[in-house]
Amino acid sequence: MSIGSFINVVVDRSMNDESLMGRSHCDYCKKKLSWCDLIPVFSYLFLKGRCRYCHTSLSFQYPLVELLTGVWFMCVVLCAPNADLLRIILYWGIVSSAWVIFLSDLKYQLIADNMLIAALVFILLLKLYEKATLFSLGFDLLAAVIILLPIGFFYLVSKGKWMGEGDIYIAALMGLFLGIQKGLVAVYLAFVVGAVIGIILLLIRRKKMKSAIPFGPFLIIGSTVAVLWGGTIIRFILKMYGY
Repeated sequence: MSIGSFINVVVDRSMNDESLMGRSHCDYCKKKLSWCDLIPVFSYLFLKGRCRYCHTSLSFQYPLVELLTGVWFMCVVLCAPNADLLRIILYWGIVSSAWVIFLSDLKYQLIADNMLIAALVFILLLKLYEKATLFSLGFDLLAAVIILLPIGFFYLVSKGKWMGEGDIYIAALMGLFLGIQKGLVAVYLAFVVGAVIGIILLLIRRKKMKSAIPFGPFLIIGSTVAVLWGGTIIRFILKMYGY
């Protein structure tokens, strides 16, 4: 959960051109926070969701991200019970980068280049640690190109109105990490989830037909489902078509 607290800092400061090195402060009164104000989840509950100094209500984003980060990290450990510590750390690095991309696109509709680079570095380090060969890396690069093609197509056709440039980079990272089959499953799920959420937002009048909806979070959701259940989904599809 402490990593989740840091992720909150990275999201807000990177999108507002603030240094990551400074002391944490209240976004409203700018008062520097003490250590007891920064205990993940507990501080938010103890202070009843308000700043200790100016008493302004704080976003529920902070404890939610802290809690979900802990859950996500635990899922990594449970889903890879035989993985050694270094492999787990690399997986956590990928998860953290994806989480920052998800939140920054959702909140600001922007994706920080440094987080895309961080995700790329963690993925490549994982591939190298798993003793990837030049052939397998070449195949992974081919997967990255194939997975980014549908996103790139919509980006070009809409001139950036339907998809952003950052979505193309996310799709490439998905292909590099997941491979062709699971990558295609992730993109398909992203479109399905995005369409369902878009329709719901239209029905409850939270969005209009021309409103922009960030697609990056849906790509991250699709990737997460593909990592957890991609094999099962692929086997189900192949069975449907008699393979």
